[in-house]
Amino acid sequence: MTTTLGLPEAIQACLFDLDGVVTRTAVVHAAAWKDTFDAFLRSREGDGFRPFDAGEDYDRYVDGRPRADGVRTFLASRDIRLPEGGPDDPPDAPTVHGLGNRKNELLLERIRTEGVQPYEGTLRYIEAARARGLRTAVVSSSANTKDVLHSIGAEHLFDTRVDGVVAAERGLPGKPRPDTFLAAARDLGVTPARAAVFEDALAGMDAGRAGNFGYVVGVDRVGQTDALYAHGADVVVEDLAELGGRA
Repeated sequence: MTTTLGLPEAIQACLFDLDGVVTRTAVVHAAAWKDTFDAFLRSREGDGFRPFDAGEDYDRYVDGRPRADGVRTFLASRDIRLPEGGPDDPPDAPTVHGLGNRKNELLLERIRTEGVQPYEGTLRYIEAARARGLRTAVVSSSANTKDVLHSIGAEHLFDTRVDGVVAAERGLPGKPRPDTFLAAARDLGVTPARAAVFEDALAGMDAGRAGNFGYVVGVDRVGQTDALYAHGADVVVEDLAELGGRA
């Protein structure tokens, strides 16, 4: 294992998810999704609607996926189909993209009022990895990745960024497909076998395993260690400080 980093010696690059790994924003995403889906379900089904579960439903259907995929996947679990609409749909449009845009509106409002906090153990780990010559990337389905990194002063910690904006520009499918992680590895000039994936989402675990990456680290912030292992993690930690990473 690479000294103090807890990674196989062959690893030359680290690919980090953003929400739940680098920043404490997964819970904010879950709350924004709950507000969005509950309002939609209530308008459709009345007061007897079954609410969106910000734990189980979020982890199973939404977490780590591109926004529109999250809408489709959750609604499909309730046997609901909506017109696709388009990326510019207003947030009150009864379409897949309309719901997704409503969620993003609520998310940005929460971020503005509550701010964004990083996981300090992750930042120390990234700094230690870079100090030892490993290349680093942030890989996220969020279209707000650049702004979030800027807000915590962490842009300089990543050699490349493959997020929702970049994925749309390049036509890359999102997690659980491995394409965004594979693109980040290519940007860094390494093969998947020489890259480690750091993820807290089950969809991200699936992507890491499907891409045949050299090491897949599950980050358990919500008590889903068994599920992370079941979806392909090589190791699961509650914080990256457990792997080491002190410079």
